Amino acid sequence: MAPPTPRRAAILRFVRERILAGDPPTVREVQEAFGFRAVQSARSHLEALVAAGHLTKEGGGKARGYRLPATAGGLVWVGLIGRVAAGELSLAVEEAAGYVVVRSPPGAELFALRVRGESMVGAAILDGDVVVVRRQATAEAGEIVVARVGDEATVKRLRLVAGRVELHPENPAFAPIVAEPGAVEILGKVVEIHRHLEPVPLGEDEG
Repeated sequence: MAPPTPRRAAILRFVRERILAGDPPTVREVQEAFGFRAVQSARSHLEALVAAGHLTKEGGGKARGYRLPATAGGLVWVGLIGRVAAGELSLAVEEAAGYVVVRSPPGAELFALRVRGESMVGAAILDGDVVVVRRQATAEAGEIVVARVGDEATVKRLRLVAGRVELHPENPAFAPIVAEPGAVEILGKVVEIHRHLEPVPLGEDEG
């Protein structure tokens, strides 16, 4: 991968910082930040960074579609999309609030959530932890899942009891959530826990 020119290195740092803050910039925002007269000038620099492998671009014409590429050694950037309760149910909003780097097999669809509450302390999931979740619509009994009941989501251990779904806490101070199978949507399986989420160093680009 060839190093970018000084101007493109500055654009890349700007885009990286915005992505890591959970707010990927639009082409027009890059134009305004660097004082380009035409939006096409900003787009040309961004597309050159994509072509060189410094950025990737999501399909579908998304206005904020520029992303950081997968890192070396099977590491990928996973969006921190909101909060999930490990206590009472609470809404998990799917808007990236930052990113965490995790090791992942190719093709896995992952997202991350910050945990609020203490109902899963027996499974070593504490208030403030970040859980990395593999998106999947089903799970095996005994697995820790993120599940949605109505418009709200929670992290619990999945159990099946007498034909009903039980979202079981790992803290005796909390009661399980019991519902009919059709009332519970499995959003994914918890595959990793991060106790401390720290900013990813951006480093300095050459060129």
